[in-house]
Amino acid sequence: MARRGRTTSSHPTADVEPIEVLVVDDSAVVRQRLKSIIEADPRFRVVLAGDPYEAVAMLSKSVPDVILLDVEMPRMDGLTFLRKLMRQHPMPVVLCTAQAERAVTALQMGAIEVIAKPDWTDAGRLSEWSQGLIESIGNAARLPFRDDRPIGPTDPRHTADAVLPRVAYLPRVGASERIVVFGVSTGGVQALQQLLAGFPSSAPGIVIVQHMPPAFTTAFAQRLDKDPRIGIEVAEATQHESVRAGRALLIPGDFHGIIRRAGTGHRVELVAGPPVCRHRPSVEVLFRSAAQAAGPQAAGVIMTGMGDDGAEGLLEMREAGALTIAQNEATCVVFGMPREAIRRGAAKFVLPLESIAPTIMAWLANSEPVSWH
Repeated sequence: MARRGRTTSSHPTADVEPIEVLVVDDSAVVRQRLKSIIEADPRFRVVLAGDPYEAVAMLSKSVPDVILLDVEMPRMDGLTFLRKLMRQHPMPVVLCTAQAERAVTALQMGAIEVIAKPDWTDAGRLSEWSQGLIESIGNAARLPFRDDRPIGPTDPRHTADAVLPRVAYLPRVGASERIVVFGVSTGGVQALQQLLAGFPSSAPGIVIVQHMPPAFTTAFAQRLDKDPRIGIEVAEATQHESVRAGRALLIPGDFHGIIRRAGTGHRVELVAGPPVCRHRPSVEVLFRSAAQAAGPQAAGVIMTGMGDDGAEGLLEMREAGALTIAQNEATCVVFGMPREAIRRGAAKFVLPLESIAPTIMAWLANSEPVSWH
């Protein structure tokens, strides 16, 4: 089953085929509301299905560019449909649910992104949610082209300055503990599982930003912690929690994570604030804080994901003397964030996913990592 070909211009005209979105939801009211939100952007055209069986009938006749999928539906639930779809006819799927456990499972199955269902009665927040929905669908539609630039105009973005002013790293007297920070987005669920499984219990303290909505990061951290392949402890970060060896902290959704000095070690500060690079938590904020707090005692890794969140922050880390790594294109689901970091000269090493953990452990042992490009 081939997807429809079309021009991918950012400026739609009458000659450009619209991006087709198949909305699968058992609520007729929700279907119509989603259709109105999505088609308010002229780049999109929406078709509707009341359940997975109806969606399958539509897919046999016409293949959409993106599927927006509900979870709780009669006759067949969304996860069962997603599993069958990814096995038979893989295509970009954005899942819409409030269930964190199922969201993580969907990402493991191959969903591009999961967004939390909105509070339809909260008009103020609905506008922001609608913007995020449009961006998620647009980015998903870009995936087959491996081009992660926004496909249409976007609102001005906040930089890390809105949360954490830029200051130079100041060396401190005496030894300090080493830390590692990861930034990851689309494709990150599977990538982080594989990456963390490569670390021994002696691994340095790790802090992770994975783009996810609130509550979903809790379920994801628990899933990672229970994974028998992962030999380090994994938890969702709490306010002022210490970063310590053998433990990975996942920044919770809807908060920025900032690394602060704490004696010879470091702690995590969770702060509110506007989205940075369209995300909260933002990789940009985490990386900048690591550059300021740890400098050459830090390692930064930018991984699979859309857009450019973290690219400038990784450059700041490199300028502060940190070890900086970008995941290579061959092992990325989406080569957006790493590509942008490489373009800016932020990555000292460009590595396949399986080489990242050994390289960091070599750095921890004070030996120069091997350069795989």
